[in-house]
Amino acid sequence: MNTKQTNSLRWQNLPSLLLLARAVMRDNPTQIRNVLRAAVQRLQASSLSPQLDAELLLCAVLERGRTWLRIHDGECLNAAQARAFDDWLERRLRGEPVAYLLGCQEFWSLPLKVAPCTLIPRPDTERLVEVALARAPENCTTVLDLGTGTGAIALALKHERRHWHVTATDRVEMAAALASENAQQLGLSLEVLESDWLAALTGRRFDLIVSNPPYIDPHDPHLRGDGVSYEPLSALVAEHGGLGDLKTIVEHAPQHLCAEGVLALEHGYDQAQAVGRLLLGAGFDDIQTHHDYGGQVRVTSAVWRGDSSDFTS
Repeated sequence: MNTKQTNSLRWQNLPSLLLLARAVMRDNPTQIRNVLRAAVQRLQASSLSPQLDAELLLCAVLERGRTWLRIHDGECLNAAQARAFDDWLERRLRGEPVAYLLGCQEFWSLPLKVAPCTLIPRPDTERLVEVALARAPENCTTVLDLGTGTGAIALALKHERRHWHVTATDRVEMAAALASENAQQLGLSLEVLESDWLAALTGRRFDLIVSNPPYIDPHDPHLRGDGVSYEPLSALVAEHGGLGDLKTIVEHAPQHLCAEGVLALEHGYDQAQAVGRLLLGAGFDDIQTHHDYGGQVRVTSAVWRGDSSDFTS
């Protein structure tokens, strides 16, 4: 066979060779699309968002964004990347939240460092931020976030209203330190205090007080949900059917609110009436309820008109 015949044969076989190469690539278990497909299948039974979880973990391993992941889904993982991804996947399968695995969570488009000493910020809590911004007094300058955790609510408010002086408290030392670290990383000024609710704020008053306190009943079955067991129980549950901490805040807030100041509280989907009664009993006015993004009543806000000492001082 001469050279011309050999080359002709090679060209005739090229389509078959390309098809074979493509078939081999499709079956390559280290290819990004195949890695993701297998991970999603494994996560189906243990995660409420298997596709998102798999993508976020793989993005972190590859140090790339999700858009890059989709464009380059034909590329392959090397051995070290495959091992790292599999390790994280195994931990996620055991229920560990993605936010704790990655050490970060976005809230109000702000990247926040998270740790097992704090609650992971939820998207629905952004509704509390929206309510606080909308209901804050016209001349608001001083704001207090009780039980700040990562600092999510306080930092979101500060990000939107740079002229506000925002104070954030948490009774857990490590949580207060984490909120301070997040503020520093974001370049936002935040006063952080270690305090059991309002205990360290004697004599201070604010135009706006917000809080997402623990409000889950200790016997609530939701505590067995995806990843919840990894979060600090003290940031989730409260006595008296989940109303214990809400009651404490409502009872003591009038001593720390300026006249016409606003109190905004996140609470359970079935606690709006109970919270409303607490606010009414404490002397609050203009009590309003607000729905979360899923249509549940999740936030209640009210105005403190002030007592006689507010008007005579």
